[in-house]
Amino acid sequence: MSSQPLLQSAPGKRIALPTRVEPKVFFANERTFLSYLNFTVLLGGLAIGLLNFGDSVGRISAGLFTLVAMGTMLYALITFHWRARSIRMRGQGGFDDRVGPTVLAIALAVAVLVNFVLRVVDGGDGDGK
Repeated sequence: MSSQPLLQSAPGKRIALPTRVEPKVFFANERTFLSYLNFTVLLGGLAIGLLNFGDSVGRISAGLFTLVAMGTMLYALITFHWRARSIRMRGQGGFDDRVGPTVLAIALAVAVLVNFVLRVVDGGDGDGK
């Protein structure tokens, strides 16, 4: 029997050990994705309601809200896959995104503002067909 350790490294050389990724990290990514999809379903329901029961201003607003909902779905899918790949590759960087939610919030605010402006310009009489 040898008295030397089983795993030996040269002096000054580091040994790379695999890191374990907690399951809660994967679940947090899925939870965030589902939260975005929940928002898009609500926004899509609002758009369908405006499309079916609204006048011409409602139809324009429904189109804008539908575009925002589809953009949010696409953003959520891309972000989910990017984070999942980073987690699988054991990326040590941050998984946060500061630009995406800001752009989505601005797009939603613009859609609401356009709805408000069109409603005021239309006169709010409700028969702008």
